[in-house]
Amino acid sequence: MQNGIESILKKNPLIPVVTINEMSEIDTIADKLTSQGVNCIEITLRTPIAWDAIREFQQRYGSSFDVGVGTIVSVEDIEKAVEAQVDFIVSPGCSPGMVSALNGCGIPFLPGIVTPSEIITGLEAGWRFFKFFPANLYGGIDTLKAYGQLFSEAKFCPTGGITNDNKESFLALDNVVSVGGSWMTK
Repeated sequence: MQNGIESILKKNPLIPVVTINEMSEIDTIADKLTSQGVNCIEITLRTPIAWDAIREFQQRYGSSFDVGVGTIVSVEDIEKAVEAQVDFIVSPGCSPGMVSALNGCGIPFLPGIVTPSEIITGLEAGWRFFKFFPANLYGGIDTLKAYGQLFSEAKFCPTGGITNDNKESFLALDNVVSVGGSWMTK
């Protein structure tokens, strides 16, 4: 299901969401994460060097990290992720055109949702795991509790407003497998 995203999420309850602005940051970021016992990273596509940074991070740390790409917003992004041979893909949302590309890409993926309609669409596509983003703007824990009653088969990785102080409250929910955030590299 979803090309094996469940095993990535269960193995990594904390998924650092990282934007790399300069290649010189890579070693510092890897060191910070390793020192916290974190061996996973979602590198966002928010900078012009993102794809180069992903390849460089993989080359240096791919044997000890699950290296994913975030902010996937198009079929073209999915194709680039396949080309880069990332370990997982994360999107903030999903278009109808991305559904078959994600299902067929062979890489574990986590599509973003906010609304019940988006969850239903994902469930119809055969998906069970979703990024709930941005959690802080859409009700956070209360929304996830409600979704747990409505969609018992759906599991979430909330991101957006997750901090070191509130991560355990999210992880305590039955329908939360992991959490994502940027606090781990600050």
